[in-house]
Amino acid sequence: MTTVPDPTNPFSIAHGGGAPSAGSYGTVMLTALVRLHQALQEVRLPLEVPGIAEQRAGLSEMVDQLEDYVIPRVTTLEAPLLAVVGGSTGAGKSTLVNSLVGHKVTQPGLLRPTTRSPVLVHHPDDASWFGADRLLPDLERVDHPTTDPAALQLVPAESVPPGLAILDAPDVDSVVEENRELAAQLLAAGDLWLFVTSAARYADQVPWEFLRQAAERSTSVAIVLDRTPEDAVQTVATHLARMLASRGLKDSPLFVVHEGPVSDQELLPADHVSEIREWLEALAGDAGARQQVVIQTLDGAVRTLTRRTYPVADAAAEQVAIADRLREDAVAAYDEGIRKVLAGVEDGSLLRGEVLARWQEFVGTGELLKSLESRVGRWRDRLVNTVKGKPQQAERVTVAMESGLELLILEHAEAAAERAEASWRQVASGQGLLADSGAELGRASRELRRNAERAVREWQSDVLTMVRTQGQDKRTTARFLAFGVNGLSVALMIVVFSYSYGLTGAEVGIAGGSAVLGQKLLEAVFGDQAVRSLAERARTSLEARVKELFGAELARYTHLLDGLGLDPETPEQLRRASRRVEDARYAGQRGPEQ
Repeated sequence: MTTVPDPTNPFSIAHGGGAPSAGSYGTVMLTALVRLHQALQEVRLPLEVPGIAEQRAGLSEMVDQLEDYVIPRVTTLEAPLLAVVGGSTGAGKSTLVNSLVGHKVTQPGLLRPTTRSPVLVHHPDDASWFGADRLLPDLERVDHPTTDPAALQLVPAESVPPGLAILDAPDVDSVVEENRELAAQLLAAGDLWLFVTSAARYADQVPWEFLRQAAERSTSVAIVLDRTPEDAVQTVATHLARMLASRGLKDSPLFVVHEGPVSDQELLPADHVSEIREWLEALAGDAGARQQVVIQTLDGAVRTLTRRTYPVADAAAEQVAIADRLREDAVAAYDEGIRKVLAGVEDGSLLRGEVLARWQEFVGTGELLKSLESRVGRWRDRLVNTVKGKPQQAERVTVAMESGLELLILEHAEAAAERAEASWRQVASGQGLLADSGAELGRASRELRRNAERAVREWQSDVLTMVRTQGQDKRTTARFLAFGVNGLSVALMIVVFSYSYGLTGAEVGIAGGSAVLGQKLLEAVFGDQAVRSLAERARTSLEARVKELFGAELARYTHLLDGLGLDPETPEQLRRASRRVEDARYAGQRGPEQ
């Protein structure tokens, strides 16, 4: 039961948007396709999310088809028709190709899987059409038999009519992934599929998945039912024809090749393949019919590309959104850490323990502090005269402050790292980034302690400079000389450490009294307004250094996101590129290019 259509009208498959024509595929379309190719190449899908493997595979397939087939074919519509022979393992593809050519050009596999390079057979006059710049540019061209799947063996043969080339592809269901991928790539690069199956394999799932894709994108397909026993022809061919019709391929030619002896040259009897050979020769000899097949397959490929572009654009937009959420989570974790450090600095928490003890040594702990509990507002001069601090005691306060501030920073940086890591581990994309980073991001960096020590010392130096600059015109006054730059700097740091403490008068406790005493000492030297300005500047300087430290810690997370190469503009650029292709296609169907 062989169904052979009129070669002048070999296929009849419905198309969306009107009948395709060569007019759709001029310079406007070529420009649009090149831009679509560029837009697809700029898409990045690095984050792990449900379904992303399918989108990555689809993106790769689209780029490959544009490079391997669509763009080269648009630039050379007059090139020979490429018929790709594909199908299941053991269906007899290589033997069929040898038989169609009339002599051995491709080696059937004796062992499965067959790992070999694809073989392209063409008329000698058509050799120029099959350079790397025309078709399958990633495959090396060779003129000798090879087992390298990255090579394309070119075989000139006078028996192949001009205008036709036959490409023998690996098995679509090979157990070797590389073979399967190559088979899919080659089929996607063909104008016509000569899909080979057998009486034993025609219902297999994998080949039908390829045929389903062919039907969806209107690829020109002819089916060869090979190696069919005489007594099974009617039953198998009838069932296969029904399967083709139910899957949108009712107009595809169906050829039956009866089971027969294979010669030493791997050839079937000539009459077993005569119908296929005659049909291909008639197709090759009719320029109009040949172009119809090319345009049908090309148009179907372009329609499918534009349709598949939008899910990829959506996936790219999702990647940007997820990266933004991960960034926001990390930023929030470290912002909270900064807030807690500054709160710990300003709420008097540091005016305890070692800092408080060294400060009390500096200012004296006797009747002065006791009197502060009830009479903070005594004369400033009395406070000045009561302080007993010596330069070495001021240094001890500075060291205690440095240690306390460093510990505060380290504690909250550790907590911020833990929060950021925990938030990322809640989603698969975050887990993947953490795993790929190769770093222990749930802990503060090893450099933080050293960086914190340097930052605190630099801040203390800033405070010293502020006090020295503020006291330039007071260097000869008794009050300035009584405390010195170091002593006044210590007092200013004490004030910063109680910036929002808010205690006055009878509310003052030991820590609060110490802070108020520091403020009064400064006011006695510089005046109220100057102290407020100094305290604000010192606090701002410390805040900036804390933010810088935490920013460096946060960068361990944000650098991972920055390295993904995600551009929020990419999804819409891809959609626009797809719409340009659609517009060019429909404009071409309405009439020839102006």
